[in-house]
Amino acid sequence: MSPSHSKAWRFPDRRMEWSGLTWLSACLLIAVVWASISGAYDIRVLDIASWILGAPMDVVSANVMLNIRLPRVVLGVVAGAALGVSGAVMQSLFRNPLAEPGLVGLSAGASLGAVMAIVMTGGGAFLIGGFAFIGALGATLLAYYLGRSSHNSAGLLLAGIAINVVVGSAMGLMIIQANDAQLRDLTFWNMGSLAASDWSLLLWLAPWTVMLGCLLVTQWRELNALLLGEREAFHLGFHLRRLRWRLIVLVALIVAPVVAVTGGIGFVGLVVPHLVRLWRGADHRWVLPSSAIAGALALTLADWLGRTIMAPTELPIGLVTSLIGGPFFIWLLLRGKRSSLS
Repeated sequence: MSPSHSKAWRFPDRRMEWSGLTWLSACLLIAVVWASISGAYDIRVLDIASWILGAPMDVVSANVMLNIRLPRVVLGVVAGAALGVSGAVMQSLFRNPLAEPGLVGLSAGASLGAVMAIVMTGGGAFLIGGFAFIGALGATLLAYYLGRSSHNSAGLLLAGIAINVVVGSAMGLMIIQANDAQLRDLTFWNMGSLAASDWSLLLWLAPWTVMLGCLLVTQWRELNALLLGEREAFHLGFHLRRLRWRLIVLVALIVAPVVAVTGGIGFVGLVVPHLVRLWRGADHRWVLPSSAIAGALALTLADWLGRTIMAPTELPIGLVTSLIGGPFFIWLLLRGKRSSLS
């Protein structure tokens, strides 16, 4: 085993476990505060401090921060946490650092649902989100049905590949029938955005994500057993088929609403868990919560960059994550290749 591989899958020193989570949480808090006050319309830190102490804030600053910025930042935290922890689960389940929620057709199913809503009904945030959610769950259930005869993850992986191909063709047929306005909506939805955020949306999405995220974190023992291999996990007493489908359903339930609201956001569920394992080791007791916090941090910073780097023009968040995550992941692959040859 190469040095880099052994480092990526080591179990961390227990003295460093809580310090790493604390450091990540502190960085996330700073990012949330900074993203809430900075943008095309800046809000001074002194104004925020005075407001916290009871002094009144001017109407424009209060409206921008409380009704526009803060809901958007919170949605970024929720979505990033969901994508980060789901990516960590998928990579462990398939024992593959390239795995992510889209591997089983979840993202493709959500995209097909959004395309159908836009082309067939004319769109609207509620309809697009609802259709995307149904499409994501439908694709996951179809992958479950097609891959259930397999005794390992290979059947599910092949089913996901087949679903992605079929769904891509169906999307192409739907897009051909779209008019110019619908094509514009499709383009922006596929590039991802947090602009649809509001407090009424977060009132149900945030508790839903926190609940399912906690359920995923409780599966750390099972995921640690899978590090030894499926045969060894079976001999340790874990029912692999039930475990596999329980994790897939939980991932679908946590990611589908997020994708339905934000659109296509790539590389968060792929790169973030990979980096967490390089830094924290392989113990899922700490990898899962670290991936959730790191995913929230990554998406918060990506949205801040998209809002500020070309202000007043706003870059779609999916474009920002792809521009940063794509080259970074290529670097990780090249780094791993060099290490394996050394």
